Amino acid sequence: MRLTKKDLLGIKDLSVDEINLILETAESFIEVSTREIKKVPTLRGKTVINLFMEPSTRTRTSFEIAGKRLSADTINISASTSSVVKGETLIDTARNLEAMNPDVIVLRHSASGAPHLLARLVKQSIINAGDGAHEHPTQALLDMMTIKARKGRIAGLKVAIVGDIAHSRVARSNIYGLTRMGAQVAVAGPATMLPRAIEQMGVTVHYRIEDAVRGADIIMMLRIQMERENQNVFPSLREYAKYFCLNRKNIRLAKDDVLVMHPGPINRGVEIAPDIADGPASVILEQVTNGVAVRMALLYLLSGGRS
Repeated sequence: MRLTKKDLLGIKDLSVDEINLILETAESFIEVSTREIKKVPTLRGKTVINLFMEPSTRTRTSFEIAGKRLSADTINISASTSSVVKGETLIDTARNLEAMNPDVIVLRHSASGAPHLLARLVKQSIINAGDGAHEHPTQALLDMMTIKARKGRIAGLKVAIVGDIAHSRVARSNIYGLTRMGAQVAVAGPATMLPRAIEQMGVTVHYRIEDAVRGADIIMMLRIQMERENQNVFPSLREYAKYFCLNRKNIRLAKDDVLVMHPGPINRGVEIAPDIADGPASVILEQVTNGVAVRMALLYLLSGGRS
């Protein structure tokens, strides 16, 4: 089986079979990162351009490492080093890159829908590495991979997603993916951080962290998206932490073998207590490790590879 789509633009567009294909392919690439020489010739001769118009540490670095471990020629471009600072539009940037004939363009952009625009304009495969507050599909895929690796399944698990749901592309992609794979998803946050009618996405809504994490198999904490806030949606960070920080007290309401996740970067003491972030329930660093494998799998599959 292979991916029939030219691009990866969002989890919403993927079927259960396609999600399973990506996860199974990623599992096969985990072993490469444990070798002494962490490189295979799978994509030798292919060119991958990482076009990051927003700051990133984990996503950008893991895409670069993924390309290099598959022996692809990998080029990184950021907003500050591109002609965008001279006034060039994203469309003109993309068409100029297309003229250089790369094979895959990985795009992160602050505007929702930017990868979808490029996918219609250029012949290369486009991978959405996060577009505004819309989707972050590769993060959701690595999260599902981490859950499946630890729990052996996704279907039937209770997943609590807590924090700034309204501005989180990670939350949106995870809701699409986890519900499609059969998980029960609960979301919690201040009323000002929950989108209207979010129940229509198949989740249960809570306004207290205690209600969301009670009986949870997985707790996924989210960062407050300060860069996307255009108004004060809570009194202060101290006030937010008082009611929505994951700590020793409220984590006891979850199952004994609960897993704690976070897409990063972490604001310690705001959305998650340091001893929880570094504690035995945390799989935050496993998420980072699995992110490389997921991105290797996508580069391989979108380049025509089979499972």
